Amino acid sequence: MSEKHIIAMGGGGFSMEPENLLLDRYALQHAKVPNPTVCFLPTASGDAQDYIGRFYASFSTLPCRPRHLSLFKPPVDLAASFAECDVIYVGGGNTRNMLAIWRVSGVDQLLRDAWNRGVVICGLSAGAICWFEHGHTESTGALGPIDCLGFVKGSCTPHYDGESGRRPSFHSLVQQGTLPSGYGLDDGAAMHFVGEELVEIVASRPGARAFHVRAENGAIVEERLAVRYLG
Repeated sequence: MSEKHIIAMGGGGFSMEPENLLLDRYALQHAKVPNPTVCFLPTASGDAQDYIGRFYASFSTLPCRPRHLSLFKPPVDLAASFAECDVIYVGGGNTRNMLAIWRVSGVDQLLRDAWNRGVVICGLSAGAICWFEHGHTESTGALGPIDCLGFVKGSCTPHYDGESGRRPSFHSLVQQGTLPSGYGLDDGAAMHFVGEELVEIVASRPGARAFHVRAENGAIVEERLAVRYLG
C-alpha cells in the first residue's frame, strides 16, 4: 500500500513567500515520482487569476510539471484529471465555500481516493485545515468552527502568529468543547502526516512554531512542538 501524505501549512509557501519556496520543495520531495505533476486547486480563492499566475511563476522554477484545476470551469472528466496528479496543492481563501463546491462536485471523494493511492496532498490556510475533522476559519466573517474532510483527527487553525485573534479564539473554542483538541500553526510552519500519524513539523522561517492545544480540567494547555527549520 502506498504511503499517504498530507502536508498542512499554517501559512507560507509560494503565495506568501514567493522568494522562499522551502515548503513547496518539501512537498515535492515526497512525491512517488521525479518531476511530479503538481495540480493547484484554487477553489477557495474563487479561481483568482492572480493567484493562479503566481502558482505557475513559482512552480515553473521547481522540478515539476505544474497545472491547475478549475471547478468553476471543470473538465468533463474530473476523475481522469485527478488520476494524472502526483501532488495536489490546495490554496487559501474561503474554506466554507471551497468545501461546499468540493462536496457538490464530488471532489471531496476524489481527494480521498488520491490520498489513498499515495498522491501527496498539501496546502496552506484553507488548504491546510480542510484535511482535519474540524477547522478554525473566518469564512463566515468571524472566526469560528467548521466541519472539514476528516482525513486526520482533531482540529487545526492556521496563521497562529499572523492574525491577532487566532490564538485566543482557538483557545476559547477548544476550552468550551466547541472544537476538539488540535493544532495551531504559525505562518511558515507545516505538519507532515503519513496516514493519520504526525511524523514531522518543518518550517520555512527560523522560529516558526506549532502547538498542540487541548483542554484539561477546564483550562487550556498549549504544548509547543518540535519544529525542523528547512533553511
